[in-house]
Amino acid sequence: MELFDEGLHSGVNLALSVDKVLYREQTDLQDLMIFENKNFGRVMSLDGSVQTTEKDEFIYHEMFVHVPMLAHGRARRALIIGGGDGGAARQLMKYSDIAVTMVDIDRTVVELSKKYMPSVSGGAFDDPRFNLVIADGCKFVKETGEQWDVIIIDSTDPHGPGEVLYTEEFYSDCKSCLTPGGVIITQNGVPFVQEAELRTSYDRLGRLFRDVSFYLAAIPSYVGGVMAYGWATDDVDLRKTGLAELAARYMDAGITTDYYTPEVHQAAFALPLHIQKALTKEG
Repeated sequence: MELFDEGLHSGVNLALSVDKVLYREQTDLQDLMIFENKNFGRVMSLDGSVQTTEKDEFIYHEMFVHVPMLAHGRARRALIIGGGDGGAARQLMKYSDIAVTMVDIDRTVVELSKKYMPSVSGGAFDDPRFNLVIADGCKFVKETGEQWDVIIIDSTDPHGPGEVLYTEEFYSDCKSCLTPGGVIITQNGVPFVQEAELRTSYDRLGRLFRDVSFYLAAIPSYVGGVMAYGWATDDVDLRKTGLAELAARYMDAGITTDYYTPEVHQAAFALPLHIQKALTKEG
């Protein structure tokens, strides 16, 4: 039996059986593989690291999208940096009055996601409210004159092509693309094995925004425990949105979810003590 052996974190490996390889190619930018696994369904990996799976992607994408959207409550324009599988776009399209721009550097990821994992995007790429831009995300946010209410940085880990999406310069350029009171959400890995990266993002975002924190979700295909999403905004009240208000917005939006609830939303910001200590310790 062939095994997919992810060695993203030194000394910690995730092994998945490869029941059938559907696609594999070294693109101009990264090594892309799509295969079937009996537990996770179809799996996409980039440079040997799992990016998404059919079975648990709903957790990752629902928390990426609905936390900022429902905390904001008035978002009409959203920008996705990365997110070539279309999962974040699918969740955003659940809102009737949203316009979405997605900027991804690799068209191959988008096209193969549509072909081999269509359930992830769920038709979002064909929605008239959706605008796909194939470009370098860093260059795009530096040069665009547009602004968005919510910016979702659905990047790979800070290695290879995704490394530049964790720099303070990039975060600063993203801030210039935010409307007043807007919020940025980042993919910040698994704190238990990526504590240094979490702290680096916290420090860099903290120099730019009035309110910076993280919230958590447990995603089975990401090895090492719960995953962290970065939260950055100048509106210090967004993170304090009450449960009753979140519930009302959730109902009014008319969306359906399988993981996200207003209660989960609030609880996700309650950080375990070891993460709090990592964010406050010096050095």
